[in-house]
Amino acid sequence: MSDSASPADSPAQGDQAPPESEGLTVDAGLKPAGPTPSQSRFQVDLVAEAAAGSAAGGDKTPVSDASTNASGDKAAPAVDEAASGEEAKGRFRVVNFVDPSGAESPPDGVPPEGVQNGDTVMSETSLHSSTGGQHQYHYDTHTNTYYLRTFGHNTIDAVPKIDFYRQTAAPLGEKLIRPTLSELHDELDKEPFEDGFANGDELTPAEESAAKEASDSKGVVKFGWIKGVLVRCMLNIWGVMLFIRMTWIVGQAGIVYSCVIVAMATVVTTITGVSTSAIATNGFVRGGGAYYLISRSLGPEFGGSIGLIFAFANAVAVAMYVVGFAETVVELIESFGTNMLDTVNDVRIIGVITVIILLGISVAGMEWEAKAQIFLLVILCTAIVNYFIGSFITVESKKAYGFFGYDGTIMLENMGPDFRGETFFSVFSIFFPAATGILAGANISGDLADPQKSIPRGTLLAILITGVVYLGVAISTGACISRDAPGPGVTLNMSTGYVNCTDYSCFDYSYCKPSLGMTKSPCGFGLHNDMQVMSTVAGFSPLITAGIFSATLSSALASLVSAPKVFQALCKDNIYPGIGWFGKGFGKNNEPLRGYILTFFIALAFILIAELNAIAPIISNFFLASYALINFSVFHASLANSPGWRPSFKYYNMWVSLAGAALCCVVMFVINWWAALLTNVIVMSLYIYVSYKKPDVNWGSSTQALTYHNALTHSLQLCGVTDHVKTYRPQCLVMTGAPNARPALLNLVHAFTKNVGLMVCGHVRISNRKPNFKELNNDLVRYQRWLLNNNSKAFYTPVLAEDLRQGTQYLLQAVGLGRLKPNTLVLGYKNNWKDGDLNDVERYINLIHDAFDLQYGAVILRLREGLDISHIQGQDDTSGMKDVVVSIDTSKDSDGDSSKPSSKATSLQNSPAVQKDDDEDGKAPTQPLLRKDKKSPTVPLNMADQKLLEASQQFQKKQGKGTVDVWWLFDDGGLTLLIPYLLTNKKKWKDCKIRVFIGGKINRIDHDRRAMATLLSKFRIDFSDITVLGDINTKPKSESVAAFTHMIEPYRLKEDDMEQEAAEKLKAEEPWRITDNELELYKAKSNRQIRLNELLKEHSSTANLIVMSMPLARKGAVSSCLYMAWLETLSRDLPPILLVRGNHQSVLTFYS
Repeated sequence: MSDSASPADSPAQGDQAPPESEGLTVDAGLKPAGPTPSQSRFQVDLVAEAAAGSAAGGDKTPVSDASTNASGDKAAPAVDEAASGEEAKGRFRVVNFVDPSGAESPPDGVPPEGVQNGDTVMSETSLHSSTGGQHQYHYDTHTNTYYLRTFGHNTIDAVPKIDFYRQTAAPLGEKLIRPTLSELHDELDKEPFEDGFANGDELTPAEESAAKEASDSKGVVKFGWIKGVLVRCMLNIWGVMLFIRMTWIVGQAGIVYSCVIVAMATVVTTITGVSTSAIATNGFVRGGGAYYLISRSLGPEFGGSIGLIFAFANAVAVAMYVVGFAETVVELIESFGTNMLDTVNDVRIIGVITVIILLGISVAGMEWEAKAQIFLLVILCTAIVNYFIGSFITVESKKAYGFFGYDGTIMLENMGPDFRGETFFSVFSIFFPAATGILAGANISGDLADPQKSIPRGTLLAILITGVVYLGVAISTGACISRDAPGPGVTLNMSTGYVNCTDYSCFDYSYCKPSLGMTKSPCGFGLHNDMQVMSTVAGFSPLITAGIFSATLSSALASLVSAPKVFQALCKDNIYPGIGWFGKGFGKNNEPLRGYILTFFIALAFILIAELNAIAPIISNFFLASYALINFSVFHASLANSPGWRPSFKYYNMWVSLAGAALCCVVMFVINWWAALLTNVIVMSLYIYVSYKKPDVNWGSSTQALTYHNALTHSLQLCGVTDHVKTYRPQCLVMTGAPNARPALLNLVHAFTKNVGLMVCGHVRISNRKPNFKELNNDLVRYQRWLLNNNSKAFYTPVLAEDLRQGTQYLLQAVGLGRLKPNTLVLGYKNNWKDGDLNDVERYINLIHDAFDLQYGAVILRLREGLDISHIQGQDDTSGMKDVVVSIDTSKDSDGDSSKPSSKATSLQNSPAVQKDDDEDGKAPTQPLLRKDKKSPTVPLNMADQKLLEASQQFQKKQGKGTVDVWWLFDDGGLTLLIPYLLTNKKKWKDCKIRVFIGGKINRIDHDRRAMATLLSKFRIDFSDITVLGDINTKPKSESVAAFTHMIEPYRLKEDDMEQEAAEKLKAEEPWRITDNELELYKAKSNRQIRLNELLKEHSSTANLIVMSMPLARKGAVSSCLYMAWLETLSRDLPPILLVRGNHQSVLTFYS
């Protein structure tokens, strides 16, 4: 707010006065005075405790307004003389923004609009609006006067509070905005700077909408760790495998190996569970389960690829479990000798009916689904207990089925393996899918009351309980059931020597073992042969059938819920196009009903196939790929050593997580090698797609952290390595000004530095007023984004300085990090040097001298039409286009600077201003460089500007067959030759041949040509021709000399025509003037530049680019205007010419 601002101009937005309620305070009836010139935008009142004897409802004396000082602290405020007892009782006061219009406060008893809970205030048209000035409500707690009492004096500085660190529209509470640094630090006559959010604190629009939906907690069902995680994980892990495959695994592998198999699977799942716990406790977890955990840890590339296949795997898993249920029901029906159609169609009919019922339960809401899960868990637990009770009850009729109760002989016999057509790993691959339910709780992370506590507790406890039960079943079945049994109706063979014996040792079952070369037993019962043997052992066999039903239905139900939840999170992040429609949530729980329907149809399709033996291994591998990436996420985050990696769950180890990731990959190939390969191909394909699409998200992933870590580590390592000629790279400081102001300069330098060397776009912002560093920082972010969006591999560095030379000196000295430091200064040629202030010429030439003093090479690019296009103004309405509009100066005083103060400054569109430059694709852009908005009228350009615009695009296009002419007249270390070599290695320049021109004597032309050819071949640089200029020292044409003399005439000192003292004074005031003495002294050198221009026109008038040795001028001996005249004469009326002078250190070598 400026000192002279009228009340009507004082609102933060500056375009409308705030509503009357905006100036209200808690002290109803008080009329705050209008802001004085010294006030900040905050109206802060002192909180005073009233005397104990104050009468309630007593008159209140208005509190006088006190202005704040420059530091943001309040100057001596007045104190309420008589405050009400109610007000004195509390320590919280609501203080709002000053009402500049002096609006009346509402009467007593009417709560002010915007007052929420006594210590916060909701205000409109806030400076902190994240929507760029749109009206929205948010809370300002830094106006809370409770803070003022904390330190005994008035301040708008806020004390630490959790709400300052929330994300926008956080579900657990409102995000509060702390005072910006500008509001506390800036002068009072300046409008506070709009800092906005920093460090990726803001959400994407999709995340914000999801958070807003989640923030309405009225009636939302949230689960604790038992109902939400433990129950789901136990149901999913136990599954149907417990009842119909565990006994077969014990028969094949024996008790010891079965325990090893269970232990191996439990190790993998435990490590994954620990890793999941670490990620889940490293910050607030939203909905999306495995996808959310991986994407926020490793970034959208891995998260997007895993999220899609994980959601698909869960959808197909619904079909697997439903078909397992349907097959059990069909077998039960067929045991009564009946069926509906045939076995396959019966499975389809029952499967379809089942999945429709499950869909109805899911759509009814998470609460109904959770109740169903609890009911199924009770049945499942009852079935397990029923089995263990039955194992202690020996029944004579069950001995024919192989059950003898706990018997030491059976246990010893079953201790070792008896593989029949299987191996250890094939048996392991059959068991492991039973352990892939550990993410069932994490998948509904958005429906958990406290995911950070629920996921670790529930997941790890579920792994422990289910692992113990699996081990118990393995040991129990191995100790009381024989591997083979003949079944009822078969006479049992008594062993020799035993009479009236009832133990297992009394019976001879050797004939049940398959003969040599056979895998199938002639007997139909026992561990090897009867998949339903647990029903035989159980105290009440129908309960085992109910347990199988419960296991299959609960797993199907969990998958039916998980798939839409994960897919919804994926849709909202907009990683893949065209799927956002499925992400819409409905109802108080934000249920993804469309996702449920999609999951239903996917499951239905696979149920109708009714043949899942081929797809089952792929699904297991999809789950394992997710586990592997979760483990790798923890390792990666720990390796990156980011300060943001601070999980509250401490019981993890990065190397154990890496081992877990490796184990998951090994298990993938053990289960099915071709399915593992297919999974990897799918994941990598999706990864490549997402990487190519580059979604506009910033989640602070460990990939980002590790990139920084590696960059820092390698930069420090480079510092310890001395320079070597073989590793030389041109690292250019390019004085582009605004990067889009001189596209030809940017594109040409980018062509030979891309993927080779460093490129820094230097921008000297000339300001004689007080520096505006905030605007400088804004430009830094904006232009760096512009470079990235245009595929320009460069950095942007602006500086504030009083003139171009001073700013360039700052850049030459300070730009770079260790060895990543520029070694070459690149300038645009100063086309208008004769028309502007000649002191600018002095500064321009001196900055070249500065570069040489600092051991930089120097390069100057000249185009006949010029380089600077910033004066070509766009006519677009730039209101509200903060991110895409940049202010570009129209002053063309120097092609090395684009920001001199000028009254002609115009706005040029930033993002679309320059056509994207894909350096390596070989495609020439056809669109114009400047593209107007469709709504904007087309502005015709004059002929000169049209030519300038076309010339500025010439290096974006693929160069046709032509030449790059290298005039290597002086040995500068080889930079003059290296740059064209690097250029012609690029696709856009690969059709251009290098022609080399050197100076020589007429009688040694052949010798000089052979010597240069030998040198170039040793350097391994291809060339098409070498021309020796034997007539380089020939006197130039008289008309060319006359033109040069005429050009320098206005800049001569002509000291012979004036007094010595007057001449010295004039030279001191105007150091750029050319003295008669130097003109005579350097006459030969002047004639050489004139002659070289004639030769250039003769030999290189059709070249695509001329690269020529830059003439040097001795500092202090040659005036700037004479040097400028040399450069002008040398490069006039030619194709694009690059004047190059290295720092005379070798940049080429022919040694290995």
